[in-house]
Amino acid sequence: PQPGAEAHQSAYTERGRNTEGRPQTCAKNIKTFEKLKRHTSQGRITYMKTFFSRLPFSRAIKRQARIYAAQGKPLNIMTDTVFKAVFASDDEDSRAALRSLLSCIIHREVSHLRIMNSEIPPDLLKGKTVRLDIHVTFNDGEQADLEMQMGLSGDDLKTRAAFYAARLLSGQGKRGEPYRGLKRVYQIFFLNSVLFPGSEKIPRRYFLKEEQEQDKLSEVVEVIFYELPKVEKEAVRYIEGVDVREVENLSPEEKWCIYMKYRHEERAGKLMEKLSQEEGIMSAERVLERVNRDYEKWARQLFREKAEMDYYAGIASARLEGEAVGRAEGETQGYERAQREAARKLKARGQPLEEIAEVTGLSREAIEKL
Repeated sequence: PQPGAEAHQSAYTERGRNTEGRPQTCAKNIKTFEKLKRHTSQGRITYMKTFFSRLPFSRAIKRQARIYAAQGKPLNIMTDTVFKAVFASDDEDSRAALRSLLSCIIHREVSHLRIMNSEIPPDLLKGKTVRLDIHVTFNDGEQADLEMQMGLSGDDLKTRAAFYAARLLSGQGKRGEPYRGLKRVYQIFFLNSVLFPGSEKIPRRYFLKEEQEQDKLSEVVEVIFYELPKVEKEAVRYIEGVDVREVENLSPEEKWCIYMKYRHEERAGKLMEKLSQEEGIMSAERVLERVNRDYEKWARQLFREKAEMDYYAGIASARLEGEAVGRAEGETQGYERAQREAARKLKARGQPLEEIAEVTGLSREAIEKL
């Protein structure tokens, strides 16, 4: 646990038991929060079965799922939820696809792997929580985070990649253990956009190097970018009629990139059939076929998992900040501020106002003003 975490949790628990004079909704929320698991010995946040798993399924996502299923529209693997469904599901085909993808990225065989908690809690009370797409540990303890990014955001993606890699590395260190025991970490981004327009190279790999002589300081951290639009020139040759038998000349990385970029496009059907003969891509296709057969079920499950992590992370962070303020300004004022801060963070993540109101006890009008 982080320094002071036990004090925060103890103070919160004691105040949570004394709900006299507070609205009934707030008292109910406090009792629900008390059911959540505390920080584990590694300081990672885990959660129990909570009211998050019983939230009503988003009508908008449900409607979209029905439309996709009715139209037989191919799933786009570049979307966040589908990407996670293919490579982070709890079945052998998904694990086989992830092993194959990782092996071709690191140019070494991945014999076994394990999906980890995708959320890395902050080291400090006001630190930044990191939410990864697919956090995996493999072989002898090496780690990787695989991110799918549909477009360039307003944030600095290069700095974000360095920050994520640093958090993966710093999470390994334990008191009394030598630094030579740290395992290599890989921060991997698949981008449906061009981040480095001055080069056609794919992928782009970054290490810590000396400025002029270019010798590597260490290989413990590697940041890798796959800019998927850069495979267009190669892919179009096959899509527009060039003999698909030449697909064998593509590297494993190129095959995976073309598969991700064009899998949902009908014009690439023959090319996808050829690529799907590869063992790893074949496993990914089997996962997608199962998702297609019951898209609504998968969308509901993935939505709930994401909502659970987002809700808990937002509320826990806001709660701790609010409690810290509450000790200085008074219990009631700090509690109300925590509720408003939680609502603000959930609203920023795009959660429905009705669900935010249910969780925080604030009125819809109050939430709209935040």
